[in-house]
Amino acid sequence: MEERILSTRKNGMLVLLLTILELVVAVALIVWSGVGLAAGGGALPVVTMVIGVIWVAVGWIPFLGLKVIKPQEALVLTLFGKYVGTLKEEGFYFVNPFCTAVNPAAKTKLNQSGDVGSDTGKKKNSEFEIASKKISLKVMTLNNNRQKINDCLGNPVEIGIAVMWRVTDTAKAVFQVDNYKEYLSLQCDSALRNIVRIYPYDVAPNVDTTGDGKADEGSLRGSSEVVAFRIRDEIQRKVADAGLEIIEARITYLAYAPEIAAVMLQRQQASAIIDARKMIVDGAVGMVEMALERLNENQIVDLDEERKAAMVSNLLVVLCGNHDTQPIVNTGSLY
Repeated sequence: MEERILSTRKNGMLVLLLTILELVVAVALIVWSGVGLAAGGGALPVVTMVIGVIWVAVGWIPFLGLKVIKPQEALVLTLFGKYVGTLKEEGFYFVNPFCTAVNPAAKTKLNQSGDVGSDTGKKKNSEFEIASKKISLKVMTLNNNRQKINDCLGNPVEIGIAVMWRVTDTAKAVFQVDNYKEYLSLQCDSALRNIVRIYPYDVAPNVDTTGDGKADEGSLRGSSEVVAFRIRDEIQRKVADAGLEIIEARITYLAYAPEIAAVMLQRQQASAIIDARKMIVDGAVGMVEMALERLNENQIVDLDEERKAAMVSNLLVVLCGNHDTQPIVNTGSLY
């Protein structure tokens, strides 16, 4: 299905004025015929009366062919089931009055910009019904619902994305899929699951996220830009046949699922404590080594191996302890 743009029918104002003029003439003809019949004018007033009545009865039909298109709007038209074309440029158009506008997603409400609202239950007028058939060509943002997905290590995580998209081919959007808005939402869910299952939540050893057979440091938390880019490409491949363009995808929410969040927090705390202890021990060993070297260089005191071992032990206890030490001063002999 190829999109056909109708851009040569911007004569709506002319048709509107001519139709109003014809209706005025028809009413005037009816009035003149009524006066003629009252005066006994014969058969001519009867004929003109019938013509005027028929004219008024069907003269409103051209109004149905008047279409107003605003910037960044489109209207897909069909005539007795056949695709006629798309009004895509702003202007006042006149088309075949029997053409009908088609937009299967007109009443679909998604959690996105420009397309949210509540149903008031009031009866809609004809103007609103016609406007609802128009397809917006603006860039819209779909805030997809949070999903619970297992990462590549099997840990359940909750993730949400925001997708910026727009309609580029109205014919494909209307005729290739049943409802392009619902189709987009479902493909976003599917693409999100496919990509998230490739990555761990945090950096993990022996995990290949690029598919090159080598372990890397990719993760949902640390490689959010790369993950978002892959999600965008995955969605674009799925919705290309629906005439949609995915401009950007962004991760808006990322966290462990509530059932394992507490455990993962303890794991992160334990990892942080281990890293901190490792840094403290490395620093303490360096300080002890420096102290022994300075004592030897300056020949301040001559320590045998047993005294050096005792000194190293005491310094490590002081430097690596969790609390402040309470020193015991020996005022007697060292020996």
